[in-house]
Amino acid sequence: MTAYVVRRLVAAIPLLLLVSFISYGLMGLAPGGPAAILGAQARGLTPAAREHFIQQLGLDKPWYVQFFFWLVTLVFHGSLGNSYVDGRPVFDKILERMPITLELLGLSLAATLIVAIPVGVHAATHRGSWFDYISSALGFAAYATPVFWLGVVLVDVFAIHLRWFPTSGIASLGYEHDPIDRLRHLVLPVAALTIVSFASWMRYQRGAMIEALQAPFVRTARAKGLSERLVVYRHALRNALIPTVTLLGLTLPGLVGGAYFVEYVFSLPGMGLLGINSVFSRDYPTVMGITLLSAIVVVLGNLFADVAYAAVDPRIRYD
Repeated sequence: MTAYVVRRLVAAIPLLLLVSFISYGLMGLAPGGPAAILGAQARGLTPAAREHFIQQLGLDKPWYVQFFFWLVTLVFHGSLGNSYVDGRPVFDKILERMPITLELLGLSLAATLIVAIPVGVHAATHRGSWFDYISSALGFAAYATPVFWLGVVLVDVFAIHLRWFPTSGIASLGYEHDPIDRLRHLVLPVAALTIVSFASWMRYQRGAMIEALQAPFVRTARAKGLSERLVVYRHALRNALIPTVTLLGLTLPGLVGGAYFVEYVFSLPGMGLLGINSVFSRDYPTVMGITLLSAIVVVLGNLFADVAYAAVDPRIRYD
């Protein structure tokens, strides 16, 4: 298993390089650029000083030359560079925003599992019932709903009209260290991500549970006289959760992408809001730092799915 993990990590290096190269190329070929939308560092400068500032940042060179210098800085200095907007190290900016994004992802994933798995199991054990039809219909509707649109609807209904929750931010003024206030700010963002993620988890768990209930070992357990509760939750569910573990790693990239849009809608000061604002300001180093981190999450998510599947299913072996 260790050799397999090492091989996968080594094989991911060319993929990350390719993703970085394409991302930098798309930014370099986009209209405008950081030279046209410079941040606070270049405001008020004379044309000559501004030109010198652009040369210092290397923005007068072709995008592929800029990418080469960015890659050299990353590989040999372990640095993601400095932001064009405020001059701060990109790594520091990402690091200070990361806890909010991780908190949002963790709460959303926990809420999704708590809701979707029991619903999927109950729908599988009651196939053809009204509960099965309603949960499936709600799941398909949630799956087809864009997360940013759902976030706007939740804000309009529960924050503006009902005034149950705050509209944006991570804390109210004067309550920055109040965990209850922080949780109130996270309810709507977590709900938006949970509702959208619910569909795939519920349908996947329902399908896995139906397959497990039709397995020979379940018929054997019923033939022994075990109660239906023991058959479902001790025998069938344990085996139905095996493929669900794989889904955990595969849905992580989707959750990260959804979190970025949710953070922008709710103005949560996480990595997603930082990334979207960096795109608008053409802050290439920050955009590249977040893009590289997102690509690493995708690679690690797929690797986790493979490793977890082998860990929970003894029939799977990686040589």
